[in-house]
Amino acid sequence: MIKVNLTINTIKQRIASLMGANVIVKLNLGRNKFVTFPATLNGIYPSLFTVSPDDKNFLGKTAYSYSEILCGRVKIQKAEA
Repeated sequence: MIKVNLTINTIKQRIASLMGANVIVKLNLGRNKFVTFPATLNGIYPSLFTVSPDDKNFLGKTAYSYSEILCGRVKIQKAEA
């Protein structure tokens, strides 16, 4: 479900403000399956951003497009210290 008050530009600004910060990434894999992991936001590009998972054994995807946040497949929040 697309959030009405979000646009790609506001998502890009929000992600840019978290550059280099420790974040919590929550992925919706469908059929009530979720994966949550701590990571560091380390790359921002025009059409996607990358994260480095803190768990070295994590085998999932680490590059996400801004539209995945818009559609609700990926959620990023700043990790609490």
